Amino acid sequence: MEKHIIFVGLDVHKDTIAVALAEAGGAEVREYGKIANTTAALQRLASKLARGHELRFCYEAGPCGYRIQRQLTALGHDCVVVAPSLVPRKPGERIKTDRRDAVKLVKSHRAGDLTSVWVPDPAHEAIRDLVRLRIIAVRALRRARQQLSGFLLRQSCHYPGRTTWTKSHRRWLAELKFEHPVHYIVLEDCITAVEEATARRDRLDREIEATLPTWSLTPVVRALRSLRGLDLIGAATLVAELGDITRFDKPDQLMAYLGLVPSESSSGRRRRQGGITKAGNGVARRTLIEAAWTYRYPARISRALLLRQEELAKPIRDIAWKAQERLCRRHRQLMRAGKLPSVATVAVARELAGFVWAIAHEVGQNRGS
Repeated sequence: MEKHIIFVGLDVHKDTIAVALAEAGGAEVREYGKIANTTAALQRLASKLARGHELRFCYEAGPCGYRIQRQLTALGHDCVVVAPSLVPRKPGERIKTDRRDAVKLVKSHRAGDLTSVWVPDPAHEAIRDLVRLRIIAVRALRRARQQLSGFLLRQSCHYPGRTTWTKSHRRWLAELKFEHPVHYIVLEDCITAVEEATARRDRLDREIEATLPTWSLTPVVRALRSLRGLDLIGAATLVAELGDITRFDKPDQLMAYLGLVPSESSSGRRRRQGGITKAGNGVARRTLIEAAWTYRYPARISRALLLRQEELAKPIRDIAWKAQERLCRRHRQLMRAGKLPSVATVAVARELAGFVWAIAHEVGQNRGS
């Protein structure tokens, strides 16, 4: 006998979960109430509702992570984590409560209007947490350097060299003279903050490199290093944020997921395109755009790139060289057409995402054969 389907919407918060129910094919949506956000309470809810019914849960992705999805999936129930920005909302809606959010979720889930997000396994999520911690460390280092640079600018201290944050720059800082003794304390504290932030970033770089051999997606990371502009940390960041790239059937889907496609507002005969949508994962998009800046130079295999490609299969090296030829040429064409450098770089990043997709699929085919 086929079980009756019940859709369950969960509005998840730190301490509580608001629950709403909707039967398949029915018009009625009923509020179940609130339960505690604990493993035991969620298990009791699932056991009570599952008597003679097939349950299909949904909740929005948020700071509580994927624990609920993993628990309900382990119990044998279907559970999707949905993208909050893609949940349908009525224009002019001004009342928002946990109860209303749960009802809205379950209605949209029953109608099939929700977009689910990819749920990483615990090992992948751990790698992603480590990569994101490094991103936080890099931002802290940038902030510490800006504070030191701002202090020096206020004191009219200008470094005569070309490159800052080197040993020569550090020796120059030690030779500075100030009128007030307090300024020496400020200078040393700012220098200490920069050095500590630098040490933290370098330590996390080593941790990421040491953790990679135990990661299932390490072959994809190593293959992506064949692309110009993606070193070990850049490739690891990209794969940690995107996850299994082979889940995208076409490169266009990956480009749209990264928000690198132009926005559009067209009606009738009028067609108007704007800037990129900036949808999806911002960290992965920024990593690709940073890598795309390297394609403003002529296509060539540098010594560092050659060393990264030595142990890779020929099909992957061929894709990487094809990417260099195409993207360097594309950047020159856009610049000759009068595009801004930033616009040309984003366009190159969009096409670079296609080559990332191709390499990931090549690695997947080699692993599957």
